[in-house]
Amino acid sequence: MGDPVSGNESSVRERIIALDKQRVWHPYTEMHAWRERAEPLVIAEARGSRLIDFDGREYLDGNASWWTCTLGHGHPRLVAALQRQAETLCHTALAGIAHQNASELAEALCAVAPGGLEHVFFSDNGSTAVEVAIKLCLQYWAQNGRPERKRFVSLEEAFHGETLGVTALGGVEVFRKPFEGVLLERIQVPPPREPRDHDRAFEALERAVTENVDTLAGVVLEPVVQGAAGMRSYDPAYLRHARDLCDRYDVFLVCDEVFTGYGRTGPMWASDHAAVLPDLVCTAKGFTGGMLPMAATLTTERIFEGFTGDANRAFYYGHTFCGNPLGAAVALEVLRIYEDEQILQGTRARAERIAATFRELGQLPGVVHTRALGMIGALDLAGEGGYLADAGWRVYDLALERGAYLRPMGNVVYVTPSLNIPDDDLDQLLAILVECVRAVAGG
Repeated sequence: MGDPVSGNESSVRERIIALDKQRVWHPYTEMHAWRERAEPLVIAEARGSRLIDFDGREYLDGNASWWTCTLGHGHPRLVAALQRQAETLCHTALAGIAHQNASELAEALCAVAPGGLEHVFFSDNGSTAVEVAIKLCLQYWAQNGRPERKRFVSLEEAFHGETLGVTALGGVEVFRKPFEGVLLERIQVPPPREPRDHDRAFEALERAVTENVDTLAGVVLEPVVQGAAGMRSYDPAYLRHARDLCDRYDVFLVCDEVFTGYGRTGPMWASDHAAVLPDLVCTAKGFTGGMLPMAATLTTERIFEGFTGDANRAFYYGHTFCGNPLGAAVALEVLRIYEDEQILQGTRARAERIAATFRELGQLPGVVHTRALGMIGALDLAGEGGYLADAGWRVYDLALERGAYLRPMGNVVYVTPSLNIPDDDLDQLLAILVECVRAVAGG
């Protein structure tokens, strides 16, 4: 085992980079290019809406560290909750054991969830939260009289995670293509991007459900906004249409709120825009405010009861850190902070400023399309290439020089800051965004 990283700041930074390039395999990264990159960003600490590198330079965190730090970095109440819990119980299995944090968190989560969601299954990240949901759907039908129901409907350009099960639901081909041939079958339908698309999209969804209802286990949607597709939004009427179809044909509606939940789009849940009750809701990311990996899948009483009555009907699935006391303590404190600090109410003025900025950027000659909803703002730069395009990375490099972290998705440049980002920080972030997009897009 090597020695821990130590020494003066310059040598520490150099050793971190050397070890990283020798040993660490980064997500979503072509590693030859990464190794050739001379100066990767090396973060030493984070506070509020800012990341701080080893040279002490600060960067505004424009995407809340992969959309997770909804309350910023190092919220003092979350740190205190973690410290308190660490003094008594860091971990225990949830199989055959109950503990206070998991019990109280499940109660609090059901209290803020759409009405009718009564039970909580804990896991450890967004992918597993959705994996739990699709396994619940499959097993429910298998042992409740419809074993032929093994397929799912999902949207084009969908992203629901990276475990092998949920990869099947995805529509971002760069993520899905390497695993074709070993995935569950899914039926893909187009979302309504523009008002003129609505009738076509509604009809496609209706055909998918009605023509396949005998083999359909569920409809899985990212409600209202598809994050990894490039922050693409759609009319809540589509979600209501999906709910009506699922009710009519007795198919489960799964809402993947991993990204959209916890106020990212305005209300607590994006499904609230449509006033629908999903059969299952998946949550992660903001669930612990970015402090610890933890997730949950919420279900109705009907689904829960479909697994009771016989040991053979139990849901034999779990994770080592399922219901982890540390994560549960932090997640419970997140909900308390949301209430005490009126987090959702505080996003309204910030959301308006984000929307105004992206409307302004939409006038530039090199910007094709802009959109904003809640604490999300996004634009498409002109050019081809999809997720692997490089125009957004030119904005990224310019923004990094100016003190902002704006990781793009190909030609899509976006911001998803913490919900409670201070006004001055938001103004600075948006000013950097405007300057860098203008430099790349003209105007």
